[in-house]
Amino acid sequence: MLSVGLTGGLASGKSFVGGTLRELGCHLIKADELGHEVIERDGEAYPAIVAAFGPEILAPDGEIDRRHLAALVFSDPDRLARLNAIVHPAVFRREDALTAEIAAADPRAIVVVEAAILVETGSYRRFARLIVAACTREQQIERATRRDQLTREEAEARIARQLPLEEKIRLADFVVDTSGSKENTVAQVNEIYRSLRSLEP
Repeated sequence: MLSVGLTGGLASGKSFVGGTLRELGCHLIKADELGHEVIERDGEAYPAIVAAFGPEILAPDGEIDRRHLAALVFSDPDRLARLNAIVHPAVFRREDALTAEIAAADPRAIVVVEAAILVETGSYRRFARLIVAACTREQQIERATRRDQLTREEAEARIARQLPLEEKIRLADFVVDTSGSKENTVAQVNEIYRSLRSLEP
């Protein structure tokens, strides 16, 4: 089993790359989805988050209001660090459990974990190989404003909170330049897939 991390910056195309790898036969685990699961009412991180941030972060149905929570933490590094200290270990445990299940069923599996902040958290070291999806800053802003209905200022602020793509690229085993056509991106991903498959015994 080969474990691969996939990351990038805001709207840099990592989800498209991940989807293409899944179509080629990789097993894709999306860390953002696991993050949402662990903060749901029956999720393992829910009680600790409510205890840390108070009942005012709850929606009327008792679920955590993710937008409200994000507004509380993203402008406060200490609060963000507190939230990450609760959420990240729970996500890692789910990733590990899913990876173990996949490996048991398919010893030759390539398991790709897609996550926005693999490098920032240091968790990229958990993987045998690291793929970074990258495009220009202007493309990130344009894509984020179109996809997420962000203002330009909001997109720029989110990008500023992430490690620059250039620093992630320096750590990458493979870089996918997503600044061109989808066909060009797919061609690059196909080449990476062949390289990953060749690493398997």
